[in-house]
Amino acid sequence: MSPFRPLHEAWTVRSASGDVRAPATVPGCVHTDLLAAGLIPDPYLDDNETRLAWIGRTEWRYETEFSWDGTGHEHVDLVCQGLDTVAAVELNGVRVGGSANMHRSYRFDVRHALRSGTNRLTVTFASALEYAERLREELGHRPGAYTQPYNFIRKMACNFGWDWGPTLITAGIWRPIGLHEWSGARIAEVRPLVTVEDGTARVDVHVRVEKAGAAEVSAAIKGVTVSAVIPEDGDAAVLTLEVPDPELWWPRGYGEQPLYELEVTAGEDVWRREIGLREVRLRTEDGAFTLAVNGVEVFVRGVNWIPDDCFPTRVGRDRYAARLAQACETNVNLVRVWGGGLYESEDFYDLCDRLGLMVWQDFPFACAAYPEEDPIGAEVEAEAREQVARLSAHPSLVLWCGNNENIEGYADWGWQEPLQGRSWGGGFYLETLPRVVAELDPTRPYWPGSPYSGSMDLPPNDPARGTMHIWDVWNERDYTVYRDYRPRMAAEFGFQGPAAYATIRRAISDEPLLPDSRGLLHHQKAVDGNLKLAAGLKPHFPVPGTFDDWHYLTQVNQARAIQLGVEHFRALWPHCAGSVVWQLNDCWPVTSWSAVDGDGRRKPLFHALRRAYADRLLTVQPRDGGLALVAVNDTGLPWRASARAVRQGFDGTALAAQDLALDVPPRAVVTLPLAAPVAEPGDPASELITAAIIGPGDRASGPTGPGDRVGGPIADGIAGPGGGDPVVGRALWFFAPDRDLRLPEPRYDTAAEATPDGLRLTVTARTLLRDLAVFPDRLDPAAQADDQLVTLLPGERAEFLISTAGLDEQALVRAPVLRCVNDVVVRGSAAAWTEERRERSDQSDGGRRRLQGDRAASTEWRQ
Repeated sequence: MSPFRPLHEAWTVRSASGDVRAPATVPGCVHTDLLAAGLIPDPYLDDNETRLAWIGRTEWRYETEFSWDGTGHEHVDLVCQGLDTVAAVELNGVRVGGSANMHRSYRFDVRHALRSGTNRLTVTFASALEYAERLREELGHRPGAYTQPYNFIRKMACNFGWDWGPTLITAGIWRPIGLHEWSGARIAEVRPLVTVEDGTARVDVHVRVEKAGAAEVSAAIKGVTVSAVIPEDGDAAVLTLEVPDPELWWPRGYGEQPLYELEVTAGEDVWRREIGLREVRLRTEDGAFTLAVNGVEVFVRGVNWIPDDCFPTRVGRDRYAARLAQACETNVNLVRVWGGGLYESEDFYDLCDRLGLMVWQDFPFACAAYPEEDPIGAEVEAEAREQVARLSAHPSLVLWCGNNENIEGYADWGWQEPLQGRSWGGGFYLETLPRVVAELDPTRPYWPGSPYSGSMDLPPNDPARGTMHIWDVWNERDYTVYRDYRPRMAAEFGFQGPAAYATIRRAISDEPLLPDSRGLLHHQKAVDGNLKLAAGLKPHFPVPGTFDDWHYLTQVNQARAIQLGVEHFRALWPHCAGSVVWQLNDCWPVTSWSAVDGDGRRKPLFHALRRAYADRLLTVQPRDGGLALVAVNDTGLPWRASARAVRQGFDGTALAAQDLALDVPPRAVVTLPLAAPVAEPGDPASELITAAIIGPGDRASGPTGPGDRVGGPIADGIAGPGGGDPVVGRALWFFAPDRDLRLPEPRYDTAAEATPDGLRLTVTARTLLRDLAVFPDRLDPAAQADDQLVTLLPGERAEFLISTAGLDEQALVRAPVLRCVNDVVVRGSAAAWTEERRERSDQSDGGRRRLQGDRAASTEWRQ
């Protein structure tokens, strides 16, 4: 193995003026270095972000010294796996290279600049913001969703601020750096391209070698070895390996994920990687957008992924593993790496390989017109060639996509007039990138952008073709409008909700904490975000009067919106071939569309998504002027069971019932109309429909009396008397929005008992309980519950497993820790709000002034 020596020790960072100095961690960035040195406050807390803008306009110099003994290798290269972003690299005062692209790696020949003994390595980072501003002046303005010039530099666009992210423009050595000494031959690139046909997997191993003279290369997998000689005047070879009777790699839920070690050698240099054997196709005829793996068409149960931290070096393998495990917990099978972020690290894709998570990879272009002239044009092709080759070994990568929303922007966002004929990125998405993918990895499909309908002559966001983004729901319309759409692929749609209470309290010091208090508003980056949250609540709930009610109801509304959308899209299979929810994760503590907040805590949406993405789903949907029970079977086995739909009163009285026989083939959907006595209410304000599996066919039965258990890992699953493990979720249908329901005063019994892992809270309903939830993080920030938003009928019970013991059990079973929608609908909140304000005003001096201010704030966020 050729020796590689990391250079990660003894770094310092200082501003160009020398006024700011600190020890530096490499890999890292200037913000984390200054934070570790105590020179800046945490950018994620309160509004500290705004006071740190100067960092992005400052030149920073990283420097270290190392010894070198002058070993006898022919070549010594300085390998920079990631420089962020506009960098000049000097070794002993000699400039050896530079960068203007965060998305590339660099290899600089430094043999001539090294000296025996002590060597000084310096990397100077110019302001990325000022670089982009200068390039904008030179190339001419290009429109975008935000004012910052992120489209004039090849850097993580969301560093410049987004509608969920802060403006924290980073600089630094963000991936490993070191010396690579070698002689003879060096493996420069390996691209293993896999095809599967007639029971045999073929791996065409494309090897590129840097060398002097001829060189022998070989490749081996599963006992099969092939060799070739690259002549003196060549630098590449293709080694074809055939693997008979291969164990194929499958997406999760469709099979296993076996991996095979591929070893490539050239002289003394060795490249090893585990690869998977599989074939992927994209079917697009007649407007379809359907992925097929190993010949099997897949319904995409997806989530969008953004960078998990504004400072990517803080995201290591353990954090990737935790976040991707959360994706798997929600029954996701695909992660879309969004175009305003990064090509993620090897750890990310390796974990996806092992978990069976398909990856849809956007090229990093988002929400703006991009200049195609140099230097941007040259950088784009260089990064694309490197990244397509780098990621070709990963079976999880199933789709390359040219951009996020740029084709839509050009067609529909009024860009053409301000562009005045200037380039906008179309050449990248329609020419450069498909050419690079076709040349370097023709085994994977490429799609020019999302949304995109398959032709520049068609409206890009046409639901009848290709990929569609649905944002009128969040921005303008009630979430029930999701049902008006019949997309072929719902590639982006979302609804906001606040972060977990403990996350908010860690990040925001506001007293009192209000929806529009200063810190919370600073952590709401969407334009009119709080007004849209209020507008989203209005059709469904009474006006929340306290912060606690607002926090709970906005989280409930987010969860319901996405569950409704996902269930609707799944019920349209195979016409609709997937839903990709915006978004799985956050990069900091913020009110956003995520299911997992910036501190890694699961929001109620997380649990709703897990139910909506279950392998087998029952859902009630409007059909042909009535209602129908839709059974979705996304497994490889037929689903045969008996179901019962019951219209019942809120007191549990059965008013009408219908038995239905489910016979759902593998990977199929069956729709069963509900009879009028079940589907038509006598009193919409006090009735609902429940539909569940009955009998032994799926080890699940409907509730038969007091003590039946609901909840657990598949919430709203039903277990028979004595409480077995729920297998299949039940479907619920309310005939009116909550604000118009006559929900009963909530009554229930609770019991808590210690478990080896924490605490088990059991809630037994004596009345209907709508969207029961427990928020133990309000008592201990480390505590979390395994489920949320469980609806119970009288006599049913729910069990919540709480990860932390030692909680105040009395507080655990009271609001705001234990909540249900009945609390708000029945009791109202206006009186509670007035009383809360009165008590606060009486408790301290100046209360009258605060009360007046709070009432003014209350009026604003309630409008």
